[in-house]
Amino acid sequence: MSGHSKWHNIQKTKGAADAKRGKIFTKIAREMIVAVKEGGGGDPANNSRLAAVITKAKAANMPNDNIKRAIEKGMGSGDSSNYESITYEGYGPCGVAVIVETMTDNRNRTASEMRHYFDKYGGNMGMAGCVSWSFDKKGVIIIDNEDLKLDEDTVMMASLDAGADDCVTEDETFVVYTSPESFQAVASALEAQGYKFLSAEVEMVPQNYIKLAGEDDVKNMNKMLEMFEDNDDVQNVWHNWDNEE
Repeated sequence: MSGHSKWHNIQKTKGAADAKRGKIFTKIAREMIVAVKEGGGGDPANNSRLAAVITKAKAANMPNDNIKRAIEKGMGSGDSSNYESITYEGYGPCGVAVIVETMTDNRNRTASEMRHYFDKYGGNMGMAGCVSWSFDKKGVIIIDNEDLKLDEDTVMMASLDAGADDCVTEDETFVVYTSPESFQAVASALEAQGYKFLSAEVEMVPQNYIKLAGEDDVKNMNKMLEMFEDNDDVQNVWHNWDNEE
C-alpha cells in the first residue's frame, strides 16, 4: 500500500492547521458535541464514536479543558444546536477526486457554498458516490518518529498485535492502517504504550493519486482546498491529488 504522498499531503495540511489551531479545535468540538448527542452520551467507554473523536482531538493537541467543555455542551439540555452530517463529492481540476464531509445546521446554505467552490476553481460537484468508490475507509494513525529512536520491527509488532492491518514507514513517521471498526482499540493500545500520534482518525484513503502538471491547475486546486477548509461547516476534505513536490 503506497501512502508516501498521502503523508506528504497531511504534512502540508498540518502546517496550515497550526496557523488555524483555533478553527481546528472548533470543528473537533462540534464533532464531539454531535458524537455525544447521537452516539450514546458523554462516556467514551460506552460511546465509541465519542472515543474516536477524543483520540483525534488529543492527536491535534486539543487541551483537555476544551475536550471537557465540548462533552459537557453535548450533554447539556441548553444546547439547541441541531447539526446534521452531509458529505459532498465531486472533481477538482483534471479530474482530481474530492470528498467534503460537512456538519451543518443549514443544508441549503452549505450545499450552495460547496457547489460554488467546486465550480469557481475548475471542478464540479457530482452525485453522491461519484468518487467515493475510489477511496477506502480506513483508520489511519500517524506515529511520530522525528528523533528516529523508534525501532521499525517493534512498532510493526505492537501495531499488528493491537489489531492493525498494516504499518509502513514513511519519512520520520510510521503510518498504521486499521479497519474502521478496530481503529479505537488499536489507537488505545498504542497510546497506552506511549506512542505519540501526529494524527489519528478514520479517513478516506485514495486507491490511486493524480498529479497536476499545469501551473493554473495546481493554483486552482490549492485555492479550492483552502476555501473548503476555511468554511466553518466543513469537517474534513479528502482528495487524491499527489501534491508532492
